[in-house]
Amino acid sequence: MDEQDLEKVTIRLPPRYLKALDFLVKVDDFPSRSEAIRSAVRDLIYQRVDTVMDKLKKLAEADKSLAEMEEFEKKFLSK
Repeated sequence: MDEQDLEKVTIRLPPRYLKALDFLVKVDDFPSRSEAIRSAVRDLIYQRVDTVMDKLKKLAEADKSLAEMEEFEKKFLSK
């Protein structure tokens, strides 16, 4: 990834997070804190996108079921 393709973001982390992050950089072969954080953000995004998409699918299914229920009610129970 080219440095020009990246935007700088400043975050504040508790010292214990930085200590753990530095440990992961040492043992997990990340060349830097930045690479470790980019990896963590990427993993979070992939996980959350899947979670959000699942929620949206469930909402769409619920909307469809409600519409079917209303149609059934109009057709058979509104006489």
